[in-house]
Amino acid sequence: QMQFVESGGGLVQPGGSLSVSCAASRIMFNVYVMGWYRQAPGKQHELVATVTSGGSTTYADSVKGRFTISRDNAKNTVYLQMNNLKPEDTAVYYCNAVVGGTTPVGSWGQGTQVIVSS
Repeated sequence: QMQFVESGGGLVQPGGSLSVSCAASRIMFNVYVMGWYRQAPGKQHELVATVTSGGSTTYADSVKGRFTISRDNAKNTVYLQMNNLKPEDTAVYYCNAVVGGTTPVGSWGQGTQVIVSS
Protein backbone atom coordinates (compact mmCIF):
# COMPACT_ATOMS: atom_id res chain seq x y z
CA GLN A 1 0.00 0.00 0.00
CA MET A 2 1.44 3.32 -1.08
CA GLN A 3 2.13 5.81 1.68
CA PHE A 4 2.48 9.58 1.41
CA VAL A 5 3.66 11.96 4.12
CA GLU A 6 3.13 15.64 3.39
CA SER A 7 4.86 18.49 5.24
CA GLY A 8 5.64 22.18 5.08
CA GLY A 9 2.27 23.86 5.27
CA GLY A 10 1.46 26.84 7.42
CA LEU A 11 -0.02 30.31 7.63
CA VAL A 12 1.08 32.87 5.06
CA GLN A 13 -0.11 36.32 4.06
CA PRO A 14 -1.61 36.96 0.61
CA GLY A 15 1.18 37.44 -1.90
CA GLY A 16 3.53 35.30 0.13
CA SER A 17 5.28 32.04 -0.71
CA LEU A 18 5.35 28.56 0.77
CA SER A 19 6.89 25.23 -0.19
CA VAL A 20 5.40 21.85 0.66
CA SER A 21 6.97 18.41 0.33
CA CYS A 22 5.73 14.84 0.10
CA ALA A 23 7.74 11.73 0.89
CA ALA A 24 6.40 8.62 -0.80
CA SER A 25 7.06 5.03 0.25
CA ARG A 26 5.94 1.54 -0.73
CA ILE A 27 5.74 2.71 -4.34
CA MET A 28 7.73 2.24 -7.53
CA PHE A 29 8.20 6.00 -7.53
CA ASN A 30 9.95 6.32 -10.89
CA VAL A 31 7.06 4.58 -12.64
CA TYR A 32 4.34 6.99 -11.64
CA VAL A 33 3.22 10.45 -12.54
CA MET A 34 2.99 12.28 -9.21
CA GLY A 35 0.50 14.98 -8.39
CA TRP A 36 -0.49 17.53 -5.80
CA TYR A 37 -4.16 17.80 -4.91
CA ARG A 38 -5.88 20.15 -2.53
CA GLN A 39 -9.16 20.06 -0.63
CA ALA A 40 -10.82 23.21 0.61
CA PRO A 41 -13.47 22.98 3.35
CA GLY A 42 -16.67 21.49 2.04
CA LYS A 43 -15.19 20.71 -1.37
CA GLN A 44 -13.81 17.68 -3.16
CA HIS A 45 -10.16 17.06 -3.90
CA GLU A 46 -8.88 19.24 -6.74
CA LEU A 47 -5.85 18.31 -8.85
CA VAL A 48 -3.39 21.20 -8.76
CA ALA A 49 -0.31 19.97 -10.62
CA THR A 50 1.37 16.84 -11.96
CA VAL A 51 4.94 15.87 -12.83
CA THR A 52 6.18 12.87 -14.80
CA SER A 53 9.29 10.92 -13.87
CA GLY A 54 11.08 12.84 -16.61
CA GLY A 55 10.00 16.21 -15.26
CA SER A 56 7.16 17.20 -17.59
CA THR A 57 4.54 19.19 -15.73
CA THR A 58 0.88 20.21 -15.93
CA TYR A 59 -0.99 22.79 -13.86
CA ALA A 60 -4.55 23.75 -13.10
CA ASP A 61 -5.44 27.10 -14.64
CA SER A 62 -5.99 28.57 -11.19
CA VAL A 63 -2.32 28.08 -10.20
CA LYS A 64 -0.52 28.34 -13.53
CA GLY A 65 2.35 30.81 -13.34
CA ARG A 66 2.31 30.81 -9.52
CA PHE A 67 2.99 27.20 -8.50
CA THR A 68 5.89 24.94 -9.51
CA ILE A 69 5.89 21.18 -9.05
CA SER A 70 9.10 19.15 -9.03
CA ARG A 71 10.35 15.77 -7.90
CA ASP A 72 13.51 14.06 -6.74
CA ASN A 73 13.39 10.46 -7.92
CA ALA A 74 16.38 9.48 -5.79
CA LYS A 75 14.57 10.60 -2.64
CA ASN A 76 11.04 9.49 -3.61
CA THR A 77 9.94 13.04 -2.89
CA VAL A 78 7.73 15.52 -4.72
CA TYR A 79 7.63 19.24 -4.03
CA LEU A 80 5.26 22.14 -4.64
CA GLN A 81 6.59 25.70 -4.57
CA MET A 82 3.73 28.17 -4.19
CA ASN A 83 4.25 31.86 -4.92
CA ASN A 84 1.91 34.85 -4.93
CA LEU A 85 -0.52 32.93 -2.74
CA LYS A 86 -4.16 33.97 -2.64
CA PRO A 87 -6.83 33.38 0.02
CA GLU A 88 -8.55 30.95 -2.36
CA ASP A 89 -5.44 28.74 -2.19
CA THR A 90 -6.35 27.92 1.41
CA ALA A 91 -6.79 24.15 1.62
CA VAL A 92 -5.27 20.92 2.84
CA TYR A 93 -2.67 19.83 0.29
CA TYR A 94 -2.08 16.16 -0.53
CA CYS A 95 0.18 14.29 -2.91
CA ASN A 96 -0.61 11.04 -4.68
CA ALA A 97 0.37 8.96 -7.66
CA VAL A 98 -1.76 9.81 -10.68
CA VAL A 99 -3.13 7.67 -13.50
CA GLY A 100 -5.27 8.62 -16.45
CA GLY A 101 -4.21 12.23 -16.12
CA THR A 102 -6.28 13.01 -13.02
CA THR A 103 -7.12 9.91 -10.97
CA PRO A 104 -5.31 9.37 -7.65
CA VAL A 105 -4.00 5.87 -7.12
CA GLY A 106 -3.24 5.45 -3.43
CA SER A 107 -4.94 6.26 -0.17
CA TRP A 108 -4.69 9.84 1.04
CA GLY A 109 -2.06 10.80 3.60
CA GLN A 110 -2.71 13.24 6.40
CA GLY A 111 -2.09 16.22 4.14
CA THR A 112 -0.57 19.56 5.08
CA GLN A 113 -2.68 22.62 5.84
CA VAL A 114 -2.05 25.84 3.95
CA ILE A 115 -3.83 28.96 5.17
CA VAL A 116 -3.54 32.21 3.22
CA SER A 117 -4.82 35.07 5.32
CA SER A 118 -3.87 38.53 6.48
